[in-house]
Amino acid sequence: MVAKMSSSNTLYGALSYNQTKVDDDHAKVLLTNRMIEPKDGVYDILVCMRSFEPYLLANNKTEKPVLHVSINPDPKDKLSDEQLSDIAQKYMDKMDYGDQPFIVYKHEDIERQHIHVVSLRVDETGKKINDKFEHRRSMDACRELEQQYGLHPADKKLRQEGAPLKAVNYGDGDVKRQIGNVVRPASQSYHFQSLKEYKALLAFYHINMEEVRGEANGKPYRGLVYSAMNDKREKVGHPFKSSLFGKTVGVDALEKRIEKSTEIIKDKGLKERSKKVIASVMKSHPDRAGFEKELAKNGIGVLFRENEQGRIYGTTFIDHEQKTVFNGSRLGKEFSANMFNDLFSGKQQEPKEQQDKGQSFEPFDRKQEDDSVAGGLFSLLTPETNGTDYQEEAFARRMKKKKRTRKL
Repeated sequence: MVAKMSSSNTLYGALSYNQTKVDDDHAKVLLTNRMIEPKDGVYDILVCMRSFEPYLLANNKTEKPVLHVSINPDPKDKLSDEQLSDIAQKYMDKMDYGDQPFIVYKHEDIERQHIHVVSLRVDETGKKINDKFEHRRSMDACRELEQQYGLHPADKKLRQEGAPLKAVNYGDGDVKRQIGNVVRPASQSYHFQSLKEYKALLAFYHINMEEVRGEANGKPYRGLVYSAMNDKREKVGHPFKSSLFGKTVGVDALEKRIEKSTEIIKDKGLKERSKKVIASVMKSHPDRAGFEKELAKNGIGVLFRENEQGRIYGTTFIDHEQKTVFNGSRLGKEFSANMFNDLFSGKQQEPKEQQDKGQSFEPFDRKQEDDSVAGGLFSLLTPETNGTDYQEEAFARRMKKKKRTRKL
């Protein structure tokens, strides 16, 4: 079993990612802890934000108070909803988050069983939960739960993939190891539909990938080489053959990955979440700096390719939440390079609005039926929030806490 922990400063991004899958019947709520219990039993984004709000109101130091955990048993392990709920609760207990408000989602959009937990890194007094040696403690917790539930143990490779990818820093030395720590897990965990999209993904982590062709002993050959890049995305140092990092990062394995990814992206409709988020951010942040910053808050990175005159001629989006990579043109004309040139120059005010099943990823600054909540809650917890003057302290005293309510 592998657990992947991440932190962010936007609760909306973590909740909306899971809620979208619930709305599309690709996920369901398994367990809640210290959350307000809605009368209709539906834990939508509004209810969840109300539950988390008092803790965020009390926080005044922690920059990234939102915790998002993905817990992934081995594909061979078949667990009931009750077992998955127990594992989630015990994992949070072992990580000292057991008394925090949290909600557990079971994702059913892929064959492999896995759950997501959304919680907070600050307690009700605003104090940060101790996260020292968190990665090591998380691995220890996973090993203990594997033994307790008779699960297949994760091998060393999968444990390494559970750690977040880190951009290569040429100045840190041992460049070969740094590149390997990115290309091996990235080639297996992300979905891309071309070598160009894979190359853009690696560039995000300061790695350049090039295809080489030639002839040896009268036979043609084709391969890949990897090298480090600096902050300006310029190649530095000497390149390394793909064979040094294993068969999974060679051209043959990647082309098989591309074929499989294309089917998965189509069958699971993975483009839709990215399109919704990007369209919403284009509408609310027509300046480039604000656009890139807001996308990052929602778990999406963007790479713009520019000519010497500074004109954008290509875009690639990396949805880290869904582990998908899309060239802008693949998402639609409204996400093409020309669209962004016009948007950032002020010629284009907003893209064609993306809609799906009536759902929208517009930031929660629109008029809500419950004005008493909208005045403080939405201004605090939506992606735009930055230095908000918190005014809803009294809400904490009214919150109804319910310890461990199951939804199976």
